[in-house]
Amino acid sequence: MWLTSKIKQVLLVLKPGVVTLKYPFEPHPVPKNFRGQPVWDHHKCIGCGGCAAHCPARTILVRDLCQDLRVMMYDGSRCTYCGRCADVCPESAITMSEQYELATNDKNDITLSMELFMLTCQRCGRCYNREKTNMIDKMGLKGFRYDNLELRAVIQKATEHFDEKMLEESDRHQRPRKIGE
Repeated sequence: MWLTSKIKQVLLVLKPGVVTLKYPFEPHPVPKNFRGQPVWDHHKCIGCGGCAAHCPARTILVRDLCQDLRVMMYDGSRCTYCGRCADVCPESAITMSEQYELATNDKNDITLSMELFMLTCQRCGRCYNREKTNMIDKMGLKGFRYDNLELRAVIQKATEHFDEKMLEESDRHQRPRKIGE
């Protein structure tokens, strides 16, 4: 009696076949319009900082080292893959990839840093005021930015002209020890 019930159980188990995926060896294909890790095309990027201004997780930091050199840093450890940076980019320099397996012990594996040489441009708000109706002019924090890249802290200050005092002040920036400081 017990032998026939065990045989019935074995037949029931063998009937459906394999129902699991061979996950690590054959990854499941991502669905259409999947938003994975953002990817930057540094050839298209104009350094406007719109992605940093519209990132809800504050994963994109912008710092001007001098009048001609801008550093943009993406910290993937905080990214929620919302895609706002790709949506707001006027040059389509940011695209959302299909990469989602990004676990690592080293933050540098998921950090991207770009150094951009900034020319005089009507889009970034530094040189010419001919064009007032484009999207870049409507964005906040135009001009020179002073985010602290070492602390990965966004400093909500921008100046029309490069200011070395602001750069030094952002270097001395300290995170608050208690809420409200």
